[in-house]
Amino acid sequence: MTTTKSCFLDQLRSQMTGARRRERAWRLGAVFVIAVAVVCASSGCTVIPVTGPITLNEAGSGDPLSKPFHRMIAFPPDKSWNEEQTIRGLQAAMAAYADDPTILPQYLTQEARAKWSASGPVTVVDDAFEVVPPTGREETGPVEKVTVKGRWVARIKEDDSYAPTAGPWVDSFELVKAEGGGYLVKSLPNGLLLTNSDVTRAYRATNLYYLNGNSPNTLVVDRVRLRLKPTETYAQTILQRLLKSPTSALQGAVTTSFPADTKVESIRSGEDRVVINLSGPLDTLDLSAEDSLRAQIRYSLNKNEIAKGRVIEIQVNGESYSIDRPDSDDDWLDATSDAAYYISKGAVHYMSKDGPAGSVPGPAGQEREGFHGFALSKDGGYVAAQTSTGISVAALTQSGRWQEVIQGTLTPPTWHRDGSLWTYDQTNAALLRYDPLSGKGPQRISAPKLTGLDVTRLRIARDGVRVAVTTGQNTVQIGALTGGAAGMMLGNFQALTTTEGGNKILDVAWEDDEHLLVLVEGQAGQVLNEINVGDGEIEGVPLKEPLAAVAAVKDRVLAEAKTAKGNQIMELSQDRQSWTTKIESGASTPLFPLG
Repeated sequence: MTTTKSCFLDQLRSQMTGARRRERAWRLGAVFVIAVAVVCASSGCTVIPVTGPITLNEAGSGDPLSKPFHRMIAFPPDKSWNEEQTIRGLQAAMAAYADDPTILPQYLTQEARAKWSASGPVTVVDDAFEVVPPTGREETGPVEKVTVKGRWVARIKEDDSYAPTAGPWVDSFELVKAEGGGYLVKSLPNGLLLTNSDVTRAYRATNLYYLNGNSPNTLVVDRVRLRLKPTETYAQTILQRLLKSPTSALQGAVTTSFPADTKVESIRSGEDRVVINLSGPLDTLDLSAEDSLRAQIRYSLNKNEIAKGRVIEIQVNGESYSIDRPDSDDDWLDATSDAAYYISKGAVHYMSKDGPAGSVPGPAGQEREGFHGFALSKDGGYVAAQTSTGISVAALTQSGRWQEVIQGTLTPPTWHRDGSLWTYDQTNAALLRYDPLSGKGPQRISAPKLTGLDVTRLRIARDGVRVAVTTGQNTVQIGALTGGAAGMMLGNFQALTTTEGGNKILDVAWEDDEHLLVLVEGQAGQVLNEINVGDGEIEGVPLKEPLAAVAAVKDRVLAEAKTAKGNQIMELSQDRQSWTTKIESGASTPLFPLG
């Protein structure tokens, strides 16, 4: 790297020609962005890409262990800077703090250095934030109070979870004049303040995989935002974080195969394999956790587009422990069938890729009035439905019969992957679980955070951990089932989405373990959103007709559409741009097992 501070500042000062350009110029003046290989023609400054360190051979088959990113290099405050320029320089130093923590303290007084801490949630605001220095009519005295205004984007919590936040953001900083010119910051809030571009540049949305606490042969995804580091590969960053606890959303709901004090010593890449060397208390002779450990590593790398198509060799203290091949046949993620069903006049029908495929056997396939809110168990062996008096269940066999298993004013039923049926008793404010194989009635499951709320819908994800809970007509929360069989509890609630007044949530459906479809109706029409439950990212789905219900699994999305010809079942195209009618009349409520 050949850039010097003086050449950079010379280039910077030439931009300071007008008040209108001050914000952009001093934002650029506070940092140097390493982005692409470009030569600054007038100053001889070189800009180079950053991809992380190279290990052995990054050019082999599969993909590299790192991802390119942009690194910012901040510079100390200048004696000619005014209040606004100082604040923008301070913010740029915060953006570079993780890579170089020595610059930011140079913006602070001795008192501020002693009090300020970078720990705590990271505040993320829109790029176009405004710095409002004291006006000429204000008596500033020795201390000047500067207000910073912007729009919230998100908070990155200390557990690396990303929480979108909306609305105006305002904070204040106190400045004093520095000896010899310029300003120093006397008082500022703890934590880092980053712009949305800072986060886009230096962080990556990352999926980590832990084990279902009640079903350790199933993986559960935990989405975090990880800061890329110039000193290590993205693969190292992922695995270092995987060794830590999950985010608060999954605390108590998942476990890990890695013993405490396990460390990543090295990750090497060859032509066709990646070698990961761990250290710690892993016993190379005890292979009881081998499969689950391999699965956690494989999915945490591959699902983030790292080491795909390569053999992964896992070593412990330099000795071979396990070999994971890219064509390994396993069912660590959801293996639920994508067989589709629908309802016609209260009867359950099969649905082929092209349309109707006949009714299911037994009473469940016969027309019946007063049944609604249907749900199918994991393997399609049972169907549950809501009635005026409770919830009834029938096996999808010729000898199966409808039997009321839970009585009361209840939410529509939802199945768990373990074969149990769940609902919420709205009268008695109780979460209920019914096991058809137990021979017992429903049992109460602790859910203290739901007390006093108007619970209108539950949907258990296919991973058996996350639960979408609709309260009232406007709010969806995501909780998690924690504890073992004896002490199971629904908790860890995180707000997912709230609609504006006058809008109503019509339906929700799990598409996969990460994404929930939310159908909303308002005065302006309907909106169907796919929401990532890990970080709240939203992708809209275009609608052709008004919808009454949605169902999804893997890459398939079905909907009950309300058309001029009557209700129809439609399927969303793979490119998510169009809908195709599959059943033209006499059909409602598309269904997939679970979700």
